[in-house]
Amino acid sequence: MRRINRIFLFSCICIVFIFGCGEPAKEPKPEETKYETTLNIGLIPEHDIFHQLKRFEPIADYLSKKIQANINLIILTRYGNIVDNFVSGGFDAAFFGSFTYTLAHSKIGVEVIARPETNLGVSEYYGMIFTRKDSGIRSVKDMEGKILACVDKATTAGYLFPMAYLKKNKVTDYKTFFEEIYFTGTHEDAIYDVLNGRAHVGSAKNTVFYRLADKDPRIINELHIIAESPKVPENGLAVRKDLDESVKKKLKETLLNMHKESDGVQVLNDFGVQRFIETTNADYINVYKMLNQLGLNLSTYEYVNE
Repeated sequence: MRRINRIFLFSCICIVFIFGCGEPAKEPKPEETKYETTLNIGLIPEHDIFHQLKRFEPIADYLSKKIQANINLIILTRYGNIVDNFVSGGFDAAFFGSFTYTLAHSKIGVEVIARPETNLGVSEYYGMIFTRKDSGIRSVKDMEGKILACVDKATTAGYLFPMAYLKKNKVTDYKTFFEEIYFTGTHEDAIYDVLNGRAHVGSAKNTVFYRLADKDPRIINELHIIAESPKVPENGLAVRKDLDESVKKKLKETLLNMHKESDGVQVLNDFGVQRFIETTNADYINVYKMLNQLGLNLSTYEYVNE
């Protein structure tokens, strides 16, 4: 009987141990704060879209807390979509590239308010035309009959600049001049398509080029830069023309003062910049000069990739 009692007691202890000594109960996660105001902010597909979203999420979270609004980030599948979808998708703001900004400013009246500045005090970028060092291509005449990789018809570095460069060098019909012209959709893909031999010549922005080169030395060792464009503003945040003035003011002031707040400094460091600076339409003068050189009318420009 004692043996039976000991077995029974041991069994009870085991049951308690199995069911009572598992993982400690997890505290439920606090629900995200919901605000009355919601802002939809668009992003252009400059990088891999998952990387792009991950990079901007801390900025969105910071803005959300500071201006007491829900921030929804929406990544577009292509550059030109940001103009079309700004109205149809109910966008309140977007981080526009320099050419997409001038398009959206002309077509729907968006107003730029701020753009990032790096730790080196750089708030601009420029376009690059490049080829492989072993391609033998060193000038426009060497490009005839070759394959050109552009990014998108709504990009400065990835389309507007190479078209202006070709025109300046007496290429009047680029469609017959090249064997093929195609659009990669991102600056990264344009760079790697040339590096890996898919295209003979490519165009992209310098910031992406050198960011990739930091991780992949082949880009510096194997690619040759043929030409560089004038500098244009880095991707800036622009808001819809009828956005509530108080909301626009909060957005602008929050961005321009991030570097003065300890939590803002951390977010900026993670984003890879030192601060945001005030930006106006006048800062896009070099974009407008290229447009004039090409004789493009923004109000009628067809920016859908062919």
